[in-house]
Amino acid sequence: MRNRLILLPGWGLGTASLEPLAASLRAQDPRLHIDLMALPELADSDPAAWVEHLDRKLPTDAWLGGWSLGGMLASALAHKRGDHCCGLLTLASNPSFVARADWPHGMAPDTFGTFLDGCRSHTQVTLKRFRTLCSDGAQQPRTLLRQLGVGVPDTDPLYLACGLEVLAALDTRNALEHYGGPQLHLFAGSDALVPASAAKALSDLLPDVEVGLVEDSSHAFLLEYPQELAAGIKSFLHESGDD
Repeated sequence: MRNRLILLPGWGLGTASLEPLAASLRAQDPRLHIDLMALPELADSDPAAWVEHLDRKLPTDAWLGGWSLGGMLASALAHKRGDHCCGLLTLASNPSFVARADWPHGMAPDTFGTFLDGCRSHTQVTLKRFRTLCSDGAQQPRTLLRQLGVGVPDTDPLYLACGLEVLAALDTRNALEHYGGPQLHLFAGSDALVPASAAKALSDLLPDVEVGLVEDSSHAFLLEYPQELAAGIKSFLHESGDD
């Protein structure tokens, strides 16, 4: 269904974080059907298990997209589905969230390890810290921080820790290189969690794919600029042949 878009949220956030963008997309393109899907709650840190779960749960022959971890999972699922995925959209989604020897554009492994340990031992403190990092770099960080606290699901700490382990393990570069459908990857210029350099690196990796950088914006830029992002996404969908 080429006028259907499925969006997944980031780690530690619910579908409420996607509502402003979804509302703007619906207003600008009433024909577009948007499904907001929560991340899996699995006591399994194998990314393949998460992708399999989503493959069973989500409708096929639709556009797939997501924010941060949601976008990484959407990327892996798009590759798995191939021609049964109409296209891919990611928002502040690093192909590898944690830095690797051949991908330095991520969070340092020791910093991530400290964050994961905090999630296991002091879950609520870690979630608060995470939301603060999401809003760092925003024009109005305090307003954004309040928005990020709305509608957050009460997720079991076990599932949250597994989600972080999946985030660390995922490397979607191969999936993105071998997925043949249209792709749009948008990054934030002042993101405290995903370096802006990831946008240039991804553009170099995928020279024929659309990669954009929104200057002066935070990791939660979809809450800062929902109307502007919706306009860009709408153009991408239409130019890629959703109608």
